[in-house]
Amino acid sequence: MTAHVLDDAPLSRFHKKLALYSAGGPFLDGYVLSVIGVAMVQITPQQNLSDSAQGLIGASALIGIFLGAFAGGWLTDKFGRQTLYTIDLIALIVCSVAQFWATDPVWLFVLRLLIGMAVGADYPIATSLLAEFTPRRYRGPMLGGLTVMWFVGAAAAYIVGEMLLNVGDDGWRWMLASAALPATIIVMLRLGTPESPRWLVKKGRVQEAEAVLKQVYGPTASIADLPEEESENIDFKAILRSGYGKRMLYISVFWTCSVVPLFAIYAFGPTIMDALNLEDGLANIGEALITVMFLLGCVVALLTVNRMGRRPLVIHSFVWSGLALLVLGIFPDAPDAVIMTLFAAYAIIIGGTQILQWIYPNELFPTEVRGSAVGVASSLSRIGAAVGTYLVPVALSSWGIGGTMLAAAAISLIGAVVSVVWAPETRGMALHESASLDATPPQTKPIPSEA
Repeated sequence: MTAHVLDDAPLSRFHKKLALYSAGGPFLDGYVLSVIGVAMVQITPQQNLSDSAQGLIGASALIGIFLGAFAGGWLTDKFGRQTLYTIDLIALIVCSVAQFWATDPVWLFVLRLLIGMAVGADYPIATSLLAEFTPRRYRGPMLGGLTVMWFVGAAAAYIVGEMLLNVGDDGWRWMLASAALPATIIVMLRLGTPESPRWLVKKGRVQEAEAVLKQVYGPTASIADLPEEESENIDFKAILRSGYGKRMLYISVFWTCSVVPLFAIYAFGPTIMDALNLEDGLANIGEALITVMFLLGCVVALLTVNRMGRRPLVIHSFVWSGLALLVLGIFPDAPDAVIMTLFAAYAIIIGGTQILQWIYPNELFPTEVRGSAVGVASSLSRIGAAVGTYLVPVALSSWGIGGTMLAAAAISLIGAVVSVVWAPETRGMALHESASLDATPPQTKPIPSEA
């Protein structure tokens, strides 16, 4: 394994702060996508929403993420990571506050669509910036750690939502507007973050790149420490005409199969729990416990991703989580304890695919198109997630809980098959090595995952 000054640099205070600030986007994503599930308890009767209207509002932010991630990826590759690092969240703040005065389902749909666009734009911006600064030993856990913050945001949303349900008929308005508070804090923390030196060099801004390297890595660092990257695929369209097309297809399919069942469960978690005939009070408690299990699963995956490797982790995660959903679909009338155990098993095991949503796209594409690749993969995955979320209330009415869980299991098992065929191994590689089409996994011992 070839040593590189930047890829093998020690973990610094700057890296830790950048990881924390970058995690703000996933936190807000988990928050805004989950709080709507609680808010719908009040919105549905007040607005007399049909199953279709519930699905549209639940899926609106996901549709926005599709649009925002695609646009954000292109913009961050063209104009830089740092420039857009705060602008996207300012838009989220404005639209979140505006939800308080939403008077009908159409306006609520539009505002949540715009919020989703802001969240989606942050995916390629923040992850590209973090990937391009982080040493290889810590890149997997740090990128995967962003997923942990998604579940922290989701858990926070359920706690805040349950508290605000008691403030009266306008509780749902306060819930949806509450996302503005953490977003404001994150924007303030992100101010002053430097631009990626890798991106600056690709744009010919060598002196600026040199200054950033010295600021982050010390006075002896220089652009000579940046490894050479392949540059023939600078046009993103070339990805579809080269070996990167296969990588793009795999990332999109694996990401879609990972998020469709999860987002469906989160958007309509209480409804699904009720359909499983859990006793009164257990539905919301069960949803909160499953959120904790999701978080635990991501933590376990973070501790094993460098030891186990990317490919084995994604395959095992899909196979065993899909089997848990399969059993739920076959035995929807099982005792409460069995149902909760199966949901907990799914939540813990699926953690492997969740953290790899951020690791794989950032490792498999070169600097010139990294943001665009992350954005497109995220966008394509959200098409399936939005459709799945929209169809959940319809599926529950038409197929019942058993059929709905069987459909979720089928999606997870499709992800397993695709991963067996196409999942690459990038463990232990420098960023320019993993992004190369000629990359081969180095013959190294497992990399310790601890910081």
